[in-house]
Amino acid sequence: PKFENIKLGQGWSGFYDYNLLDQNAILGRHPRVSNLLVCSGFSGHGLQQSPAVGLAMSELIQYGSYRTLDLSAFGIERILSNSPVFEKNIY
Repeated sequence: PKFENIKLGQGWSGFYDYNLLDQNAILGRHPRVSNLLVCSGFSGHGLQQSPAVGLAMSELIQYGSYRTLDLSAFGIERILSNSPVFEKNIY
C-alpha cells in the first residue's frame, strides 16, 4: 500500500551496446567485409575505454595495425568462432 504514493521523479533511456558472447568490446577490421572497421559491444564500458580504443583504432586506420596497445584479442574473429575473452579479475 505504501508504494501506491511513490511517483517517478526522473528517468533516462538510451541505447545500451551489449555483447552477449563475453561482454567485451568488438574491435578491428571485419574479416569478410572489406573497408569495414568495427568498434562496438562495449557493454557499458565505452566511456571508460574510449580514449584507449580511439587511439588504437586511429593506429589501425593509419598504420594498418595496433601500435600502442595490442587489442587484437578483441577482434570480431572471436565472435565468429565463438571464442569468448573473459576478464580474469572480475568475479
